[in-house]
Amino acid sequence: MSEVEDFLKVARAAKEAATVLAPLPRAPKDLALRAVADALVARAAEIVEANAADVDRARAAGVSEAMIDRLRLDVGRVEKIAAAVREVAELPDPVGEVVRGSTLPNGLELRQLRVPLGVIGIIYEGRPNVTVDAAALCLKSGNAVLLRGSSSAYSSNAVLVKIMQEALEGTRVPAAAVQLVPGQTRESAKHLMRARGLVDVLIPRGGASLINSVVEESTVPVIETGVGNCHVYVDADADIETALRILVNAKAQRPSVCNAAETLLVHAEIAEAFLPRALTALKDAGVTVHGDERVRAYGADVVAATEEDFSAEYLSLDIAAAVVDSLDDAVRHIRTYGSGHTDAIITRSQGAARRFVASVDSAAVTVNASTRFTDGGEFGFGAEIGISTQKLHARGPMGLPELTSTKWVYTGDGHIRG
Repeated sequence: MSEVEDFLKVARAAKEAATVLAPLPRAPKDLALRAVADALVARAAEIVEANAADVDRARAAGVSEAMIDRLRLDVGRVEKIAAAVREVAELPDPVGEVVRGSTLPNGLELRQLRVPLGVIGIIYEGRPNVTVDAAALCLKSGNAVLLRGSSSAYSSNAVLVKIMQEALEGTRVPAAAVQLVPGQTRESAKHLMRARGLVDVLIPRGGASLINSVVEESTVPVIETGVGNCHVYVDADADIETALRILVNAKAQRPSVCNAAETLLVHAEIAEAFLPRALTALKDAGVTVHGDERVRAYGADVVAATEEDFSAEYLSLDIAAAVVDSLDDAVRHIRTYGSGHTDAIITRSQGAARRFVASVDSAAVTVNASTRFTDGGEFGFGAEIGISTQKLHARGPMGLPELTSTKWVYTGDGHIRG
């Protein structure tokens, strides 16, 4: 059987499974998720063994230790993955929720209900924990899922999907609702991207190149996630101690994630008081600053910034920096270079805060707080499939409700339209 035939087989099985899964009430879905969590813990040694093969191949290929750490699983990490599945089981079920409803003047009862999207495709990089996280969120929201992880984690992903499928066989949730896309070549990803009619929506999770590739090549509707060129703007009326604390946290607390700050903008009126201390604090945190000419005047260690630096998602201990003459200039900079993820203003002025919030067109805008809070868990959603940076369907952290669509139901008593 060819690779495309293998793909069509699992995609059709997922579509059929989705029709069985969609009307299930909460209880059997929660029982199925708990069965998955139990199976992951019980078979942790099997998972770790498969993962070791992926780690060995990655090391032989010269992959960095930082990336290998993202790939590696041990018994403790498997137990944390299982605990996350149990947490998803405890979350409210969005399916069937009444978004709005009313009784029309003609007596028709009208309701808009949340319903599953159907079959969700996930294309992602690196970490095999995403395999389980994505599956759990999709199942809880009544969706079947087609998982296409990176070839570097193929052995890990294959055994994780096998264990989840076998755990589901004893439940009312069809085992075919969780599928691994066959194959490890780029063509296997393209099969998923072009499965319009079998796959209802595609969600890429990873770096800019992956996301851009999926957006540009897919015929399946895509929810764009993840790329984060996040800004911290220090306004003329900022409290310097607050700004320093937020800046260092936003950049250095965990630099390799999409909600880490990548650009610092400083109002010219506060630059002389703020920048020398900020550059010292960033240096102490191990951060390299790529600054414009005005920033470089305050620090000998500042690297000259290029145009590319202001567009960069570094995901490292690097940050671009510029001095701006006004709040409006800061907003223009963000609109020019930003990715629409998360942007922050540090200010004591309520007027400045309101203008910034109204003017910055991003999925999340924060006032006097770190960009690192843009996260489903921090928002109280319990979990997320990713952070959407687009405007249609979902925007910001995508929890369970964002993995649903809606349908209109209206009930009459023999009503006809005149």
